Amino acid sequence: MALALTELTVSHFRSHKLSRLSLDGRPVIIHGPNGAGKTNILEAVSLFSPGRGLRRASAAEMTRRPEALGWKLSGVLDSLGHRSEIETWSESGAARQVRIDDKASNQIELGKLARVVWLIPSMDRLWIEGAEGRRRFLDRIALSFDPAHAEASLTYEKAMRERNRLLKDQVRDGHWYAALEGQMAETGSRIHVAREAALDHLRTAQDQAETAFPSAELELVQTEGTMPTTEDDLRGALAESRFRDLAAGRTLVGPHRSDLYAVFAAKGVPAKDCSTGEQKALLVSLILSNARALAGMVGAPPIVLLDEVAAHLDATRRAALYDEICALGAQAWMTGTGPELFAELGDRAQSLVVTEDEDGSVVTT
Repeated sequence: MALALTELTVSHFRSHKLSRLSLDGRPVIIHGPNGAGKTNILEAVSLFSPGRGLRRASAAEMTRRPEALGWKLSGVLDSLGHRSEIETWSESGAARQVRIDDKASNQIELGKLARVVWLIPSMDRLWIEGAEGRRRFLDRIALSFDPAHAEASLTYEKAMRERNRLLKDQVRDGHWYAALEGQMAETGSRIHVAREAALDHLRTAQDQAETAFPSAELELVQTEGTMPTTEDDLRGALAESRFRDLAAGRTLVGPHRSDLYAVFAAKGVPAKDCSTGEQKALLVSLILSNARALAGMVGAPPIVLLDEVAAHLDATRRAALYDEICALGAQAWMTGTGPELFAELGDRAQSLVVTEDEDGSVVTT
């Protein structure tokens, strides 16, 4: 049995005042005019996993305007025969809260229960923009395999911000740095291990798949210098780099300086130099590989969110994508402006139409 939401209620979230969806586990097609609120449904589903969702928005930004009362998402999640009731909400812009089966919980526990992966239009420029976006992409994949990756990343970033504050204030006493660098070394080495493990999972899934989408050769590289990979090496590198970091006013060594390098394997061409269509195909391939690897690891494919997925895919590749999603057994949520973009799915998918009226988004079947 696949991982699937069978019920979803969206309350005062973005453009949705109140939308209730009943689902049967098949892929979900969401179509309607631009601006009607299709992507807002995908964002709601993305919040059934750890983090800030597919737009990386704050809780306050997600609330429906002009009321700004807060928002609430409720859902029933079926996974491997187990049924869980999940609620997540924010009141007046406060940090979001989670409740699982009527018990207060946290996002790490949510990540163990619900695995969600996504591809959205802003990621189409992943290979040609800065390294930060590629790190975030890889970290999201790593998080899907290891929910504790989020905690390590947050701890590392907090310690680095405090260290950077000392550097900007030109503090030179090493005692101020030792504890922070210890935290950064411990969590930084965990981050590196989780990223490399995620890449190994993707490589294995690519090698074992029969797919119409291209394979990518993937490598974790440093934007500058050599990456210290062990806790001891990273602690030593941070201490050694203090004088250089003082001059720069920021930390110049660590996993926040890593980058994901990809090559279109069949052509031997770096992803950044591929055509727009080839870059999109590589991204789709990696999301599918992520889903296959998770299916092998946890026994069920994740929920897959594909916003405007038909962009830059011809009819043949669209049909291949839909066939692979159905073969995988994943509940994929896909948006587009019209049903013709999903004609190849036929009755293998459930269809929703999103329009808008004076109260906001309206969802019909």
